[in-house]
This record gives sequence, C-alpha cells and structure tokens, in this order.
Amino acid sequence: MRLIVDSADTEKIRKMFEYYPVSGVTTNPTILTKSGKKPYEVLREIRGIIGPETDLHVQTLGEDADEIVHEATVIKRMLGEKTFVKIPVTREGIKAIRICAQRFGHITGTAVYSTAQAYLAAEAGADYIAPYVNRIDDLSQNGVEVTKKIQNILGQYAGKTRMLAASFRNVHQVIELAEYGVYSATVDPDIIERMLTNDSVDAAIAKFSADMTSAYGEQMVMTHTD
Repeated sequence: MRLIVDSADTEKIRKMFEYYPVSGVTTNPTILTKSGKKPYEVLREIRGIIGPETDLHVQTLGEDADEIVHEATVIKRMLGEKTFVKIPVTREGIKAIRICAQRFGHITGTAVYSTAQAYLAAEAGADYIAPYVNRIDDLSQNGVEVTKKIQNILGQYAGKTRMLAASFRNVHQVIELAEYGVYSATVDPDIIERMLTNDSVDAAIAKFSADMTSAYGEQMVMTHTD
C-alpha cells in the first residue's frame, strides 16, 4: 500500500520524506488553515519540498460545478501536472469530476462516506476515491468495512480508479486495509510515527548494546574492526 502524508505542516512533511517510504502529500482546507499561511503560500512550499514529480492532493471549495472546475483549473496551473484535485462527491461534484476528468484528469473524489458515492465517482472518471474511515465510524458504521466494500467495487472494474483511504484514528486501521490490498492511504504524520513505537523493540536494542559493552568494556559499534 502506498503511504501518503496527510498534512500541511512543512516541517513534519520534510521529516516524513527524510525518514519514511512515503509517496505524496494530501491536504484539505482545514489542514491548510492550521499552517497559519495563505493557501498557495504553503502549497507552493510543500511542492518545493516534495518535488514536481510527487503526488500532491489539493481540495476545491466551490459549491457548484462551474466554480469547482474553475478552481481545479487554477490549482493545476499553480501547482503542476502531478497535482490531484480533490472534489467532494456531491451532485455538483460529480458533474465537476466528469468535466475535469475529460479536460485534464488527476482527480480525487473526496468526502466519501458510502459505497454509492464511491461508485458514482468512479463512473464519473475519478482517479482516486477517498473514503473517510474514522468519520464513517463516527456515524456508527464500520469505516474499515465500508472501505473494504468500496475496494471490492473498484476491483470489479478494469478502469483506472484506485483507493486513497483517509481519516484514520490508529495504526491498526491502516494495517488492516493494507492487508486487504487497498492501493493507498493518507495518514497523519503522528500515526506514521506510531507505526514504529514499540517498547519491546527499544528494550531489545538496549539489551544488544549492553551485552556488547559488558563483553568488551566499551560502547561498541560494528565499525570497530580490531
């Protein structure tokens, strides 16, 4: 499963790309406001960090299809070919997805809470479907199971539409969807960091070091060849 960073915090993004096997960045209007910068200021900064060939997902705000298409055109012009325009899957959004898919592609159908939304967005030509796993849970449904059902629907098509699961509460949700074969997930940097948080691992590493120090009387590393 491709791992995408869900953040507009440029320092965290730098860290993620330095240490982890991540493949892109997603943002949304709420995430952008947390940066404390104007939208295109931070988006251009992110593009500079990740480079022109890495996927960047940016959301529209328009309420009708014409506004959405216009926003999408500006987003693509400002941020480059490898920018995916996130369009909420509403009635007007579906119309906009159809138009944008024909004009320039690289469309992510977002704010997906149901299999029906996912189906319509795929039929309209979206490249990615982004179900909100945790937010589906908040509606007293099982977000992981709904996402699996969407994956099953996408698997019936020979088309291009793939999954970009979003909105996670914990590592377990991410790994369960990876095990199921979901193509990609966008995850908060803190959850990515928690994938390596394990007291047993830390204890094992400390034991290895202590054993070598006890045997040889100094802090050993494997560059000592004598």
